[in-house]
Amino acid sequence: MSQDIPKTYDPRKAELQWYSFWLENELFRGDPDSEGEAFSIVLPPPNVTGSLHMGHALNITLQDILVRWQRMKGRNAVWVPGTDHAGIATQNVVERQLAEEGLHRNDLGREKFEERVWQWKEVSEKKILTQVRRLGCSCDWSRTRFTMDEGLSRAVRQVFVELYREKLIYRGEYLVNWCPRCSTAISDLEVEHSPVRGNLWHLKYPVENSDEYIVVATTRPETMLGDTAVAVHPDDERYIGLQSKHVILPLMDRRLPVIADSFVDREFGTGIVKVTPGHDPNDFEAGRRHELPVIRVIGEDGKMTPQAGAYAGLDRSEARQRVVADLEKAGLVDRVEEHEHNVGSCQRCETIVEPLVSTQWFVRVKPLAEPAIQAVVKGKTRFVPENFARVYFEWMHNIHDWCVSRQLWWGHRIPAWFCDDCSEIIVALDEPDRCQACGSASLRQESDVLDTWFSSALWPFSTLGWPRETRELEVYYPTSTLVTGFDIIFFWVARMMMMGLRFMGEVPFRQVHINGLVRDENGQKMSKSRGNVIDPLELMDEFGADAIRFTLSAMAVPGTDIPFSVSRMAGYRAFCNKIWNAGRFLLLNLETGKPVTSEEIESYRQAGDLTLEDLWILSRLQSLIAEVDRNLESFRFHEASNELYHFFWHELCDWYIELAKPRIGSDDLEVRRLASRVGLYVLERALRLLHPFVPFVTEELWQRLPHEGISVMTSSYPKSRPEWVEPEKTEQMEALQELISSIRTARTENRISPRKQVPCRIHVSRKEGREFLQGQVHHLEELARVGPLEFTDSLPDGGVQIRGVSRLAEFALAIEDLIDVSAERKRLGRQIERIEAEVGNLVNRLSNLDFLEKAPESVVAGVRERHSESLRRLGRLKNQLDGLS
Repeated sequence: MSQDIPKTYDPRKAELQWYSFWLENELFRGDPDSEGEAFSIVLPPPNVTGSLHMGHALNITLQDILVRWQRMKGRNAVWVPGTDHAGIATQNVVERQLAEEGLHRNDLGREKFEERVWQWKEVSEKKILTQVRRLGCSCDWSRTRFTMDEGLSRAVRQVFVELYREKLIYRGEYLVNWCPRCSTAISDLEVEHSPVRGNLWHLKYPVENSDEYIVVATTRPETMLGDTAVAVHPDDERYIGLQSKHVILPLMDRRLPVIADSFVDREFGTGIVKVTPGHDPNDFEAGRRHELPVIRVIGEDGKMTPQAGAYAGLDRSEARQRVVADLEKAGLVDRVEEHEHNVGSCQRCETIVEPLVSTQWFVRVKPLAEPAIQAVVKGKTRFVPENFARVYFEWMHNIHDWCVSRQLWWGHRIPAWFCDDCSEIIVALDEPDRCQACGSASLRQESDVLDTWFSSALWPFSTLGWPRETRELEVYYPTSTLVTGFDIIFFWVARMMMMGLRFMGEVPFRQVHINGLVRDENGQKMSKSRGNVIDPLELMDEFGADAIRFTLSAMAVPGTDIPFSVSRMAGYRAFCNKIWNAGRFLLLNLETGKPVTSEEIESYRQAGDLTLEDLWILSRLQSLIAEVDRNLESFRFHEASNELYHFFWHELCDWYIELAKPRIGSDDLEVRRLASRVGLYVLERALRLLHPFVPFVTEELWQRLPHEGISVMTSSYPKSRPEWVEPEKTEQMEALQELISSIRTARTENRISPRKQVPCRIHVSRKEGREFLQGQVHHLEELARVGPLEFTDSLPDGGVQIRGVSRLAEFALAIEDLIDVSAERKRLGRQIERIEAEVGNLVNRLSNLDFLEKAPESVVAGVRERHSESLRRLGRLKNQLDGLS
């Protein structure tokens, strides 16, 4: 027997010991030449700007469960980790560091600034990947990639060049979202819109050669300085006569045509709108249709340009105030109304975004999107839950060209060069030395870098060696499963689908599991401003990594957000301790010997040596194996977790171990040996089932058991033996458990010490039921603490007794000599009086029509539930009092 098992489980010690052990023995490494069907997964690369948050913890926990499970099932599993360079976010972080030193990036120059960012990246990347390790993730760290490492950079250039040559990438002038703070264009997806209470100004524009004026409405008066037309709806009868005329732009005295275009909302304002092609996406498109000039009056720094005339140099907010003041002074403000409208802000720095016309690089995505749509339609890639496929389709069907250039220094520099002599654009994998058109050596590279998501879109195949033809690509692509959040279906999932199909000819993953958002226990989104952010590292220090993992998996209901509760985690820490204590008890009390095989257990079954509790726990174990396997196949982590919890805590610990204790402590060596073999078998298989969820405590215990192999994570995942599933034995055991629980409840309600034996009479109407219970007397006496135990044809009246019933039998406990009957009757009477008063008050509230009509539905439902519960408690107390009569 093992005697060196600590009394308490130390998560921190176990985590350090076993993670180092796994790494030293290279147990996470994937080998494309290994046997077994491939199972591959790529880690959604966390930004090098951040640290582990609860969303990361959920995402990587679910992935690790899948990888460990598949590895144990004999699959050739590999999990490729890595990080993302996070262009805008990372540059912002380093620029803030420089600002604290009184420096700007321009003071360093591009090359020195990039060196500074690389230095910071090394520190930050090490920090976040260390945090991922703390959670127990079994990534193949030998394959760690970074979106700007040499291999991925080559892949990015290859993709850009090929798409450009196919005319799927082009350079042109277009209206983009511009962040004045980040000094770069950003995509529509990087703009967060929120409602803002502002004003709607109704402005007078004089009609040329008349005393008349028209009224246009705008929320941004400063942009009127760039108007090049006003527009009406072609079917708006109010303005048919206006369409051939011109108006004069106030403050600028510019002559503007009145155009007719169906983009005008006749219900907005007066039905006449100003057209500013340089600062509004709808106006930009209208300007193209009507060949209007584009005037940019707001610059990239958020200040008014020289084209804004007298307002040049003013900040855009200051310019608004001056423009309005000047219009009011000229009598050209018709009226001002309060108005709520959406304002777009940069997702990273929260600066209000400015629509600006700019020359950028774009991907023509429609030709790439169609195959990606069809791949999901035909089931080549499956979304789980399925409803997220509709979200994917909605965006893909309405997709527009993707602006991929960013005006940054940190990122993949666009592989394009401009000839200063002939303006030729050269896009190439390697830097050219001469212009291919005129032969000039006067070339300069594009200063812009690519959108971060461009390189991330290649992640499933670039991390496996593409564009080289590698063995990893041959074996591990397409990847098996992607686990990610719903918020990046557009940013990342869709783009990986498009790029994977275009460059690999196959989808990048077979399944996409969308995990929910981790919220606080009140359902609020976690944010620093709310003060409700939970640091998973602090939780790991307090509760252990296994407790965090099990909490997250047990709450990961597909398609729903997780209201994360620290108190819930305390419960799952107790579960990890329960695993330890149960394992410790069995190891200290069982004869270990050699590993127990299924063939050995089968021989006991065939010989009829197993007891009811043995057959029951073995039957339940087989059902559990099948249920957990089925639920993991369908990404129902919460159900698999809850089944494991119920089996280990309630069935194995609360019942089987308690039922088996007399045999475990028996003086009969053969009885004790048989109990040991079955107990060890069930414990070892249960640890294997639990391992993907709680890897550290299971490894710690498994290593102390008789076992084969180097680690529980390389042992085989248990396979269900359907022939061991015995519904009849399960039904018998459940009936016995119900009777024991009923007796225990009756004892507890009557405050009878658990140490006292209570005389008990049992009546069973069916012969076979009576014979069954007579064979279980030792269990009844031990677990229900009853005795002497007498089987009777009927339960006699008389005496102070507690009576109860289960599906199998009726019972009566003789308690007259165990309690002070008079004192107990008085106590129960007082309780009954108090609850009867409570019931009366609740009935009055539920009879009040005013309350029923005016109170919130949830409040009324709560009162009804309290009334029902009070009646149930009242009934139980009266039954107890009757038993003391």
